[in-house]
Amino acid sequence: MNIQDLGRLSKIGSVLVRYGFGHFLAKAGIEGRSEEGVSSRPLGTRLRLAMTELGSTYVKLGQVLSLRPDIVPADVAQELAKLQSDVPAADWEAVQALIERELGTPLSERFSRFEPTPVACASMAQVHFAVLADGTQVAVKVQRPGIKAVIESDLHILYTLAHLLTGQVELPGLYSPLAIVKEFEVAMQQELDFLQEARAAIRFSQHFADEPRISAPTIYPDLSTGRLLIMERAQGTPITEWTHGDERSKELLNLLAEATYRQVFEFGFFHGDPHPGNVWVQDDNRLLFLDFGLTGRLTREMQDTIISLFLGVVFRDAETVALTLYKAGATQGRVDLRNFRREIDRLMMRVHGLSMAELSERSNLVEFVEVAAKFQIQLVAEYAIIARTASMLDGIARELCPDVDIVEMVTPYAQRLVGSRLSPDRISEDLLRVLQHAQVAVQDIPLQLSQLMNDVEGGNLHIQASVNEVNSLEASVRRAGIRIALSVLCASLGISGVLLLSTVPSFLGEQSTVMIAGTILAILSLCMFFGLLLHVAMAARLTPRELRRQLIAVIRFFSRRPG
Repeated sequence: MNIQDLGRLSKIGSVLVRYGFGHFLAKAGIEGRSEEGVSSRPLGTRLRLAMTELGSTYVKLGQVLSLRPDIVPADVAQELAKLQSDVPAADWEAVQALIERELGTPLSERFSRFEPTPVACASMAQVHFAVLADGTQVAVKVQRPGIKAVIESDLHILYTLAHLLTGQVELPGLYSPLAIVKEFEVAMQQELDFLQEARAAIRFSQHFADEPRISAPTIYPDLSTGRLLIMERAQGTPITEWTHGDERSKELLNLLAEATYRQVFEFGFFHGDPHPGNVWVQDDNRLLFLDFGLTGRLTREMQDTIISLFLGVVFRDAETVALTLYKAGATQGRVDLRNFRREIDRLMMRVHGLSMAELSERSNLVEFVEVAAKFQIQLVAEYAIIARTASMLDGIARELCPDVDIVEMVTPYAQRLVGSRLSPDRISEDLLRVLQHAQVAVQDIPLQLSQLMNDVEGGNLHIQASVNEVNSLEASVRRAGIRIALSVLCASLGISGVLLLSTVPSFLGEQSTVMIAGTILAILSLCMFFGLLLHVAMAARLTPRELRRQLIAVIRFFSRRPG
């Protein structure tokens, strides 16, 4: 953390204390006290208000966390989803200078008209309408000037707080504060790079090139840069503004389901933030997807996992769903699969046979992710994002056609998946892949056996076993040995000091060498005694590794210069 970040850290601390999060600061070693009455508000509300006041980086952090039901509870995620960056427009002169610097030319050479007043302002960017020199109407998304430096400073602070809170707070699944900040940093780097968003939009359009009813705005890559994105000016209205329950709404819902199916199960690339504001309907009943700042990518293995989950939910196979989630995630320790399957079965009983209006407001997939986190099963980020994406699509479906049975609607897609997985082409492809892996494994057996025999012959083969109870016993014996040594040394020094002081006649008016030596030994004995008490109270934290980490942190803090 840079020294110039201390002022920002102080402001963050005061805001967190004001909204009732002083106990987290206390766990991080930062003193603070909450104001009375604030803690009576719901956790999600207090967190949303605090992030709103802290500004752009923390608003974005809240929005990212709202997409991760495996990290934050459902009620908190729903509250964080309300976060909107209520920020004023950036200074036009600074914005114009940034655009001209990115383009390398004055605005007048590229645009015949450019609206200085933005049509939308967010925490990291704002959008202006403009007209290119050839008369094409475009929307220009420009990064807010100076936002990158602000985010880097806030990330330094978040990393510092994460290090301080590691081991002090418990989070769902296997996540740690440091892991959450690292994932957030990756998301921020992706969103700060507009070229990556441009590539995602172009890729989406290419995937649906054979489906004219599903599209994305045309991107102008020659004019776009990492901080400037120029795209077609979209025409349409948000999907939820259409008449509810009529035939057109059902047609739009089926088209949305088709778009989702193909993104996840065919392309392995999906829009990660399809809220109603990012899915528009055009006059000719086409769907237009906007804002590709957050997208997800699925490997073949991930697609197979999601297919198994989808089929298991549709056909009410709780055991398949439970085992698939268990195999797809990372675990520490033993998982109670019997109770896990029961929880999955309970969730599935709640969704079958119900209409969209009768279902809970959250996606069933989100609840599956939450149950996995409850049983200490950590899924990769893509699974959590796609679950949250499904939750947003559920919300759109509930607005469009509240009487539709969602399971009945997606059953034909499940049948399509079964047919594709059992097709001759897919079976032959899977068989060929298995045979190829088997061939490589068989070819490696002689080499591995030779290596093993060489290690045995040369005495390089070592077998090591690790037992938690033995390691704990070893640590306890080590601490006991240190305490016994401190006790013996303390007693020896104390007795020696007392004996030396007792040999000094009381009538001597000046200090003798013997008195000085006795006093020193007594003081050393007292120091040893307090050291023994400190070791008893903080033995778990006084490890060489922890002391070394703290020392390195102090050295880095004072050695780093501003700027």
